[in-house]
Amino acid sequence: MGQGPGDPARLVLAEGGSGRARVSRRSRMTGTQRREQLLDVGRRLFAERGFEGTSVEEIAAAAKVSKPVVYEHFGGKEGLYAVVVDREVQQLLAIVTRALTADAHPKVLLEGAALGLLDYIETSTDGFRILVRDSPVAQSTGTFSSLLGDTATQVEHVLVDAFAARGFDRKAAPMYAQMLVGMVAMTGQWWLESRRPKKAEVAAHLVNLAWNGLSGLEARPRLTPAARQ
Repeated sequence: MGQGPGDPARLVLAEGGSGRARVSRRSRMTGTQRREQLLDVGRRLFAERGFEGTSVEEIAAAAKVSKPVVYEHFGGKEGLYAVVVDREVQQLLAIVTRALTADAHPKVLLEGAALGLLDYIETSTDGFRILVRDSPVAQSTGTFSSLLGDTATQVEHVLVDAFAARGFDRKAAPMYAQMLVGMVAMTGQWWLESRRPKKAEVAAHLVNLAWNGLSGLEARPRLTPAARQ
């Protein structure tokens, strides 16, 4: 039975130079499929070139669509970038939060958080490259800085009880949380490029420094006179 001209799955026949019929099938993506395709393309280009180095024309060309399609789905490059960044932030924050809220010894929680960050860097390298770049979009939210702040809040909850148990000032926990998160984040950025040593070893060294340093904390640390001079 032949197909009508209005059938979306119709076959288009065209005579080639050799007289043989070429057959091709036209297919269209759904709106959801197109949106996801544009997000995948944008994520790759933003990771490679950064926000400023990527244009709507390049995104459209890589997705094999016209520029109006990009504007239709995201309103422009800024809208597409904001969705890409938000997805990465939520994914990484979920990983770290899950590790830090488990029912385990504080050292195990730190190990899980450090390893979780390195897992994310290994499996979502493009996403991490996007997060650590500075961007003019979403200055107060959806940036790596805001993500680190959210993570530090989770670490703070872990440290407060540990500080109280050791007789330290609980008010200092937020400051130490920032120190720990900053140390892990900077190490993660370094490991992003080197990938040596293996991530489990890197995580072990991170926790070695953090935990053994914490276990020897002074209740009221002071700089030596020589350092002050």
